[in-house]
Amino acid sequence: MRILLIEDERKIASFIERGLKEEDYCIDVAGDGAKGLFLAEINPYDLIILDIMLPGKDGISICRELRDKKISAPILMLTARDRVHDKVRGLNSGADDYLTKPFAFDELLARVRALLRRRDDTKSPILKVADLELDQLTHKIRRAGREIDLSSKEYALLEYLMIHAHQVVTRTMISEHVWNEDFDSFTNVIDVYINYLRNKVDKGFEKQLIHTLRGTGYILKG
Repeated sequence: MRILLIEDERKIASFIERGLKEEDYCIDVAGDGAKGLFLAEINPYDLIILDIMLPGKDGISICRELRDKKISAPILMLTARDRVHDKVRGLNSGADDYLTKPFAFDELLARVRALLRRRDDTKSPILKVADLELDQLTHKIRRAGREIDLSSKEYALLEYLMIHAHQVVTRTMISEHVWNEDFDSFTNVIDVYINYLRNKVDKGFEKQLIHTLRGTGYILKG
């Protein structure tokens, strides 16, 4: 899952970014409204966390512009304002939820998960390809009933491959969704992590699920 955080307070941004990365989310961070709006327009995000008080362009304006441009990613607004009028303004601008500062990270995480589930509550959280299963709620991975232990980045990469099972995903697609906007897709890091996954997911099994299409990208198929 790829999340955009638009927050100008560095300590808060760092706190949120670190916590969400530990939960296996890919995070892009913008420190002002203009950059945040730009990133939201050019990248497909699963969720946007948006502070209201921002330099350059405030969160209410950004939210309205995003909705006017038909960008439907769930938006969680953050603000120090706790008056009912301010909350109503935020929700009326197109936000899906509202969290008042200061907040506990556990509450933020619970709201993030709820918004991501709400995107399409008809979908099962279990991704399956052949005998490989990934639970997006518990982050448990099993193949043929055997549990597989992955690092946070390995998990994010496998989740992305499984979401796009039977489809070719390019290195650029992986770098944008599993790493972040600053990642250099020309390094061999993606190849290294693909090999890590192969050793944990395919090694010891007759049927290989992760395939490389030379010069194109990767595909996971049963």
